[in-house]
Amino acid sequence: MKIFKKIAVSMLLVILVSVSQSAADDSFAQEVEKEVAAVKLAREVMRGGYDLVTVNELKGWIDENKDMVIVDTMPYEASYKNEHVPGAIQFLFPIADMEGWDSKETEGKTIDDFKKLLGQDKEKTIVIYCGFVKCTRSHNGTAWARKLGYKKVYRFAGGIYAWKGAGFPVESVK
Repeated sequence: MKIFKKIAVSMLLVILVSVSQSAADDSFAQEVEKEVAAVKLAREVMRGGYDLVTVNELKGWIDENKDMVIVDTMPYEASYKNEHVPGAIQFLFPIADMEGWDSKETEGKTIDDFKKLLGQDKEKTIVIYCGFVKCTRSHNGTAWARKLGYKKVYRFAGGIYAWKGAGFPVESVK
């Protein structure tokens, strides 16, 4: 019986070491994924010439009633209608880079429609988001706001996933 217990304990230790080693290997692999996402985001920010805002910063701005426009770039029916950051206005942008304005990619909306949504004040704070960090709809929206001369343009990179992950309330269209 003692030998059986020793074998069982030994096997358990081998399993635990294997699991912890595989978890350690996973954390190394996860770090590579994080690095790829971080570098991609940094390059998009440099290319677009805008700034970033975190979920907690944005919540603080909303709580202090900061004068700003918040734009949700996700599809209306599939996302925005169901849940969005409170006060956000929907304006679809594509995932792929949109170097030139293409109304087919913005639900038929024109560059003038986007300007109207953002307003005439080029100094007003503009926050643009999509679903999550890897989603590049928000990159397109922020890059276009900068191209149009808006100066205080922020990408909320974590998007609706970060907003919900932080436990903040969402709005929906009734």
